[in-house]
Amino acid sequence: MRMRLRKRGFTLVELLVVIAIIGVLVGLLLPAVQAAREAARRMSCSNNFKQIGLAIHNYHSAFNQLPKQGSGTGNNGGFACYNDSDLFNNYRLSMLVGILPFMEQQASWEQISNPSAQRSDGNTGAGIGTPTNPWAPMGPTPDEANYIPWVTEFPGLRCPSDDGQGRPALGRTNYAACLGDSTYNTMYGTWDRDRTDPADNAADSNSTHRGFFRPFIKNSMGFRDILDGLSNTIAMGEIATYLQDSDKRTVLPGGNLTGGNLDTTNRNMRDNPSICGNHANGVDPESPMRWQSTSREGNARGYRWADAQGIYTTCFTILPPNREICSRSNGDDLDLIGTMSSNHSGGCHVLMGDGAVKYMTDSIDAGNSTAGAVWSGGSGAQAPGRASPYGLWGALGTRSAKEVIDEEI
Repeated sequence: MRMRLRKRGFTLVELLVVIAIIGVLVGLLLPAVQAAREAARRMSCSNNFKQIGLAIHNYHSAFNQLPKQGSGTGNNGGFACYNDSDLFNNYRLSMLVGILPFMEQQASWEQISNPSAQRSDGNTGAGIGTPTNPWAPMGPTPDEANYIPWVTEFPGLRCPSDDGQGRPALGRTNYAACLGDSTYNTMYGTWDRDRTDPADNAADSNSTHRGFFRPFIKNSMGFRDILDGLSNTIAMGEIATYLQDSDKRTVLPGGNLTGGNLDTTNRNMRDNPSICGNHANGVDPESPMRWQSTSREGNARGYRWADAQGIYTTCFTILPPNREICSRSNGDDLDLIGTMSSNHSGGCHVLMGDGAVKYMTDSIDAGNSTAGAVWSGGSGAQAPGRASPYGLWGALGTRSAKEVIDEEI
């Protein structure tokens, strides 16, 4: 008898089962791949910060002082933070400019410091790269888009998890100088600007400039001034850059909010740092990470790496990480409630004074976020020299408040 052999194939049910199994496996695998990629980006971000920390220490070894947040050139030795110029930079250079040679960016430093090396000119009508009249040494104010160094993006200043690029920003940065836990009148530094009594200026400066960096100061600072210890003081923090998405962490809210116009005075922010987030018409109720309306979108977080003004390259330990930012009408000044933020999950990186990089979660003890900040005319908890009202977070931002850090961070 002849036996018939039938070729057996997959039935439709078996095929569907296999497809379903493959789909489940892919569904399980993709989140793991995405998590692995984010872990790699986060590690790369941390390594960038470590290099910046090393550059700060090498700068200090070379000059026995910290790089200044607000330095450069001017025409009269006075404070002119808000004025733009093509002839000098009005003392608006961030500390990132000073550490360029210690970040393996000697060529860029030479281009900034040596006018004969410029590839563009002081005539803003000339196209980028036009070799006519050179710019002045140390360049113009950092808002000048025709000046090549100011629009240069340095990979070492960018977090790989941040997608921001292109206009309206100039060169972006994700790393900002920490100015401590008080913001009242920090924009004045130790310069006398529009003040009838320079002593008032000095009083505000001495009482509110409590961080690792002091903005716009005449005298230098060094590790000797960090009395709480380098390992207990935050030197810099990570910030997300604005992506034209009304993110409350990276752009300022619209001025006219319920309860008054936030543009009127900085005393509102001094006495209640949460004033922007607590306004009913501020945060979008359907999207709690967005503003209902925004203002001054040309002035946003991380937009100008070379600019020392607050919105661009400074941060504070007042509100906990990834909270909203708030400022007066002049959004690029230093009266800014600007905390740290990131596109990582649940927190952000900080650079400690000793060069260590830590990951701070959004849930860190930040005390009372509606408490008034310390300032020269304050009393009680706001009196000069008092401990930070912002818990462990605020204590880590102060350099010499003599607050004991009794837990591992």
